[in-house]
Amino acid sequence: MGNTAVRLRPAPVGRYPAAMPTSPQGVGSTAFESVLLGPTDQSPRRLRWRVQVLLTSMLLATHLIGAAVVVVLSVLVLPSTPLSDASVVGLAIAVPVYVVVAVVVGGTAATVRGLRALRWSSQGRAPSEQERRTALRLPWQLTLVQAAMWAGALGVFSLLSLLLQPERALTTALTIAIAGLVVSAVAFLLSEFGLRPIAARALTGELLQDGRGLVGVRRRMVVFWLIGTAAPLMGVFLAAVIFLADGALGGEDLGPTRFAWIVLALAGVVLGVGLLVTLLTTRAVVGPITSVRQALLRVGEGDLDTEITVYDGTELGLLQAGFNQMVRGLREREELRDVFGRHVGREVADAAAAGSVELGGQSRAVTVLFVDLVGSTSFATERDADEVVGTLNRFFAVVVEEVGRERGLVNKFMGDAVLAVFGAPVDHEDHPGAGLRAGRRIAARLAEEVGEIRAGIGIATGTAFAGNVGDEQRYEYTVIGDSVNCAARLCDLAKDPPPGTAEAVGSSLLLAAMSTVAAAAGDEAGHWRAAGSTVLRGRSEETELAALAAPVSAAR
Repeated sequence: MGNTAVRLRPAPVGRYPAAMPTSPQGVGSTAFESVLLGPTDQSPRRLRWRVQVLLTSMLLATHLIGAAVVVVLSVLVLPSTPLSDASVVGLAIAVPVYVVVAVVVGGTAATVRGLRALRWSSQGRAPSEQERRTALRLPWQLTLVQAAMWAGALGVFSLLSLLLQPERALTTALTIAIAGLVVSAVAFLLSEFGLRPIAARALTGELLQDGRGLVGVRRRMVVFWLIGTAAPLMGVFLAAVIFLADGALGGEDLGPTRFAWIVLALAGVVLGVGLLVTLLTTRAVVGPITSVRQALLRVGEGDLDTEITVYDGTELGLLQAGFNQMVRGLREREELRDVFGRHVGREVADAAAAGSVELGGQSRAVTVLFVDLVGSTSFATERDADEVVGTLNRFFAVVVEEVGRERGLVNKFMGDAVLAVFGAPVDHEDHPGAGLRAGRRIAARLAEEVGEIRAGIGIATGTAFAGNVGDEQRYEYTVIGDSVNCAARLCDLAKDPPPGTAEAVGSSLLLAAMSTVAAAAGDEAGHWRAAGSTVLRGRSEETELAALAAPVSAAR
């Protein structure tokens, strides 16, 4: 039973592990599914007193329930001869003496076991592996102490009954046995509940798969069977044995009606106790599952900082710890994806994650935008390095924001130049219009927000290779083709237009291929005008040029 549980690697000695959850699920009154257990970040001193008071009060209440079961069964329910004078005197002496001895011995044993098992918690340090195991076994060990106390009562009072009133010996033995079974089962469930904060600290760390000696869900189910099935059957068995024994010995004939009432009363008593155990068992099983369900809802809403306090030393604890591992994996994956996206672009990262970007790439129609600073060398030599970097970052921020607004990809930062592409790696129904709009807005914003520098902008549309180049061990996503070269040449031309085109270009430092303007959808072409033609470097034919139809300040 219970051969699978949570085993964890020790965290650094001298402090509590840093993995204790800090999300709303992990800190606060609901971390352990009960306000009685306090928050996860309570001090060792407060935790010790809280656990000690809870366990003492709960176990005392459990023994009172057991005593009530004995009284009800032996006096009000089960048929038996009345107590003799000798039995009354014997019980008057034996009961208080045994209770005092049992409380002293049992309480001392439980306290010593608890203090020894939880010394690491009182010292405010992380437990060793053996200390973790001992802490997780503590509910079972405390239950054995309670069972031993009732086993002692079974022996003492059965022997006393045999000596003073033998006809009551069977009734006494079986009623104490049933009550001891009830007390032990309830004590186990309550001890597990009260020790949840300790289990949470013992279960903080990396999850391993070795649960030798720990209590599993199956053992809990056996406990439930003992109360829900075994105890009622023992009660019915006891009533039947007494009924038959009285008849065989010539005692009072109880009759079918009396026997039926006895069985009904016995069933009522056991059903009441069984309901209590069922509620405790259900809470112990449902609590961890509920914590996982609520955490899943938060993760579904995008909160990847969610973590669960692992407080269950069974397979349910594995479920809680497994959820935390899953969320940590998702968080790491999202962080890697974010870093990856910052380096290669969100679109490339998303396409790569979806498996739609193939090594080697493909030819596709794209629009390329090339931006380069004018006089960057003199600008850098006349200013401090910090000022230069700050200005470049503001320049890049404008380009990145406007390209992203039009669903383009900032493919490369090349010194003080930027290469952006529209239509790759994901399709864009109007990549020419997107590139032109981005170019107009970049020119306007640079003039307004980064006025200390000037930049040339070139835009061209054509077929290009878009994909991964390099080696299997190290490659990058890029675009290669005539459209890229054309955009770079137009950028150079916009920065330093020849005499024949300077007037047409004006002060915008922005040039586009007229073929790009003609391919743009909607009313984008209305923002542009013809700016003559020229033979770009590396080409043999003239390229029709387009410049802004309005001043750059109105380009947005």
